[in-house]
Amino acid sequence: MEIRKIGVIGAGTMEGGIAQIAAQSGFEVIMEDVSEEYVRAGLEKIRERLEKRFREGKLENQEKERILSNIKITATLEDCKDADMIIEAVAEKEDTKKQIFKGLDNICSEDVVFATNTSSLSITRLANVTGRQERFAGMHFMNPAFIMKLVEVVRGLRTSDETISIVTGIAGKMGKISVIVNDSPGFISNRVLMPIINEAIYCLQNGVASRDSIDNIMKLGANHPMGPLELADFIGLDICLSILEVLHNELGDKYRPCPLLRKMVAGGKLGRKSREGFYEYTK
Repeated sequence: MEIRKIGVIGAGTMEGGIAQIAAQSGFEVIMEDVSEEYVRAGLEKIRERLEKRFREGKLENQEKERILSNIKITATLEDCKDADMIIEAVAEKEDTKKQIFKGLDNICSEDVVFATNTSSLSITRLANVTGRQERFAGMHFMNPAFIMKLVEVVRGLRTSDETISIVTGIAGKMGKISVIVNDSPGFISNRVLMPIINEAIYCLQNGVASRDSIDNIMKLGANHPMGPLELADFIGLDICLSILEVLHNELGDKYRPCPLLRKMVAGGKLGRKSREGFYEYTK
């Protein structure tokens, strides 16, 4: 099956990054979200990133315009019915994702491949609301999707080998490296990463060391490019909390979110996106 047109569901940071890298790679893209305001803002962010690369001499104007011409936006799910593949990347809420996939299943032809960018939820459960469990897989991009090389490809209980081949092939055309894992809470990336972040927050809460000391120990001692608290801010503290709650519910107390993390999210300190988390950020 040849994939020419990709529907990207959502227009936020992650979704826009996926739409951008798909368009750069020559695919037609239809980017959908719940309102015209959201999709226009998402497209403008893509335009800004490409303009920045153009000003820096890293992108020709003709190429910039080609990429933008490959992206169409819509606030109507029905407009995605002609896509050859769907990549859903909305907020990490299982009921919301299920509702979206039910709607898509009704309007898309049966050979369309569905992929979800979930970072922790069960691929098998999401696929189960559709009539295409064999043609459903996880396609977990790392943030920012237009830069990071890894795509964690997740095989659900009934995902076919053909679907895995299609998804890894698309990732390859986007310049990504696929790593295939089986469906399990948090898969590999977040099952390993989130306990590190959570424990770092516990260390800060319990006064074991300062913020900078915790991050510097992991950067200098473990050769991590970012410390765990800085990385949590980059990911979004609300997203970290959502993932940890899934892991805690599915795998037990070792993944219980730190109270300090809960407090910060409740107070609107979400990291870079709110300009305040463990660090403070300016424009």
